[in-house]
Order: sequence, then C-alpha cells, then structure tokens
Amino acid sequence: MKTSNRRKFIATSATLAAGAAVSASPFKKVGNKYPVVHHVFFWLKNPASIQDRDQLVAGVKTLSKIETVRELRVGVVAATEKRDVVDNSWAVSELMFFSDLAGQAIYQTHPVHLEFIKNCSHLWEKVIVYDAVDA
Repeated sequence: MKTSNRRKFIATSATLAAGAAVSASPFKKVGNKYPVVHHVFFWLKNPASIQDRDQLVAGVKTLSKIETVRELRVGVVAATEKRDVVDNSWAVSELMFFSDLAGQAIYQTHPVHLEFIKNCSHLWEKVIVYDAVDA
C-alpha cells in the first residue's frame, strides 16, 4: 500500500470510528431534547454504611415516577484515577433531565419528591445541587 493511500485509509478509519463512538454514546438521546439538567450530590452521615448508601440510591430512584423527570441517572463514586480536580468525597449522585424550567419547578414541590426527602433525609449530612441549562 502506498504511503498516501495508507494515510487516507487511516484518516478515513479514524473518522468512521469517531462517528461510531459518538452515535453509540449513552447520552445521545438527551442532547437538546432535555435542556435542563439537575445534578445533586449527597454525602452520607455514615459514609462507611453500604446499607445507608443503597437505601439512598433506592430512594433517589423513586423520583423517576415524577412525570416531569425525563431521564434519571443515579450513581455512586467511581474508582477512577485520583487527581487534584476530582472530588470523590460524595457518596451518591442524582442526574436528572427536564424539558424545561417549569418541569423542574414542578419536581421541586411534587409529592414524590417531598416523600423522598421525608424518608431519606436522615441518611445524608450534606447535599449540593447544580442546575444548568444548555448553552
């Protein structure tokens, strides 16, 4: 294979691979469809308790019943490389997507959300919320 043909082949292969990776992304369907993002981080009162963590995870998952929640992701700290820019001090995260700010406002006072707070607030010591809209 000539050098120029090999370079074209490599460039084409790289482009196709990048396109395949983007189209396989688990966040593809979110895009601009759900432009309001609500990300919450919870720190447990008993950080060593797997039972408390699992109870909080189960509680967060009940929030998917709220009709304005378009997508819900619940996570725990990943065992990734330790770097200065990585904060892994939290225990559970909740990532929600809404169609609009009105839907996010409905979520805040929804009976399912209030029930979650009532049933699970004893588990956490600290909560931080980051709300964002597509730029």
